[in-house]
Amino acid sequence: MGARQVGKSTLLQQLLGERADVLWLNGDEPDVSGMFENISSARLHAIIGTKRIVVIDEAQRIPNIGMKIKLITDQIEEVQVIATGSSSFELANKINEPLTGRKHEYKMYPLSFAEMAEHTSFLEEHRMIPHRLVYGYYPEVVTNPGNEKLLLKELSDSYLYKDILSMENILKADKLTRLLQALAHQIGEQVSYNEIGQLVGLDPKTVERYIDILEKSYVVFRLGTFSRNLRNELKKSRKVYFWDLGIRNAVIGNFAQIENRTDVGALWENFVISERMKKLSYESRLCSSYFWRTQQQQEIDLLEEEDGQLQTFEFKWNTKKKDVKVPDTFLKTYPSATFTVITPDNIEEILL
Repeated sequence: MGARQVGKSTLLQQLLGERADVLWLNGDEPDVSGMFENISSARLHAIIGTKRIVVIDEAQRIPNIGMKIKLITDQIEEVQVIATGSSSFELANKINEPLTGRKHEYKMYPLSFAEMAEHTSFLEEHRMIPHRLVYGYYPEVVTNPGNEKLLLKELSDSYLYKDILSMENILKADKLTRLLQALAHQIGEQVSYNEIGQLVGLDPKTVERYIDILEKSYVVFRLGTFSRNLRNELKKSRKVYFWDLGIRNAVIGNFAQIENRTDVGALWENFVISERMKKLSYESRLCSSYFWRTQQQQEIDLLEEEDGQLQTFEFKWNTKKKDVKVPDTFLKTYPSATFTVITPDNIEEILL
């Protein structure tokens, strides 16, 4: 599962493209979707024949896909099915119940800092950080230097109008666009559904539902607050970040270079947190991520809890700001927690 254009199909082609025993199907194609409508065991055997792997791209487009996959695996036991989808809740909802205990899920994101550092070198990718803060990590964007703006415009339009609007019959395309723009201007800040609703003309529940759809479509993700011991810790706040900064900048139409921007601090925070989330996901680590803040405005950008241990991080674009200290209130309440300031000078400590 992962957003469109992150490379799901390309990865499968790399893994399986040379094999003759693979049947490739695309749920976006009407005849493929129609073929599955009244599928029977006999027809399945005829379609699959001697193939041993069935790949179904954009599987969420096929009605009752979970039951159809179950039928394949029940009737033709030696066949393995690989399904891809660009909407986690559409695909997951349609396969979870029929395939409980019989499936593995993998998430795929835009390219990561760690992947690019391995592909070229750490030094080369480190030099590219200002570029990544503006144009992001979509594979097509990374591999077509000079065409970033046009490609990101097409990608952001595809998100809004091809996938998300059709998922729950969202009719207010302009409101969704304004919501995304509002979120893009608030990365690194606490998000109030009430305030955003007033800004874009939606009620708070609709704002929350739209953000939930955006999150499950791999456009944004939310961080909640960590609250354990202190009475004045914020308990219900949340921040929203973009999985890809190129998409974020396309949404607000701002591709100005880093030296000419006023939002570089927010971009840096979003960059490191999203890259860290990719790393944790790919490593299958059972780690919970939060931010921390009190009513007195004391704050820590990222807090991770893993195996009972707390790690905290503060993100500063200015490499001279390394003397930031953990808030005394936090230190007294959670004395065993570690604290690290992350700047471009020590980015490898959290991303590699």
